[in-house]
Formats: sequence, structure tokens, C-alpha cells
Amino acid sequence: MTGKELLYVEDALGHIKHFKTLCANYANTLEDPTLKAFVEELSKKNATLEQRFISILGGTTHGR
Repeated sequence: MTGKELLYVEDALGHIKHFKTLCANYANTLEDPTLKAFVEELSKKNATLEQRFISILGGTTHGR
């Protein structure tokens, strides 16, 4: 993998982690049960996406 490709992968993982964290944080502030469940599901899907991404890369993310 080239350095540029690695930077792209690290950037993509950073975005996935950030969105996962945002969803988890916002879910804790929501009162509407339907909306809360939806946002929690978004957080879970991003966690799954993050793990799949890492497993495709062989489990290493250079400090991430």
C-alpha cells in the first residue's frame, strides 16, 4: 500500500470513528425513543463498519 493510500485509509477510519462517537453521544441526549433507537443503531452500524474495515486491513491501523 502506498503512503497516499494509507493516509486515505486512516482518514476514512477517523471519519467512521468520529461519526460513531457523535451518534453514541447524541443518543444519550435524545428523549424520543424512536429517534434514540435510530441514532443508537447508526452508532452500532458504524462500529461494525469500523471493525470490518480493520479486519480487511489485517487488524493493524498504525496507532488508531
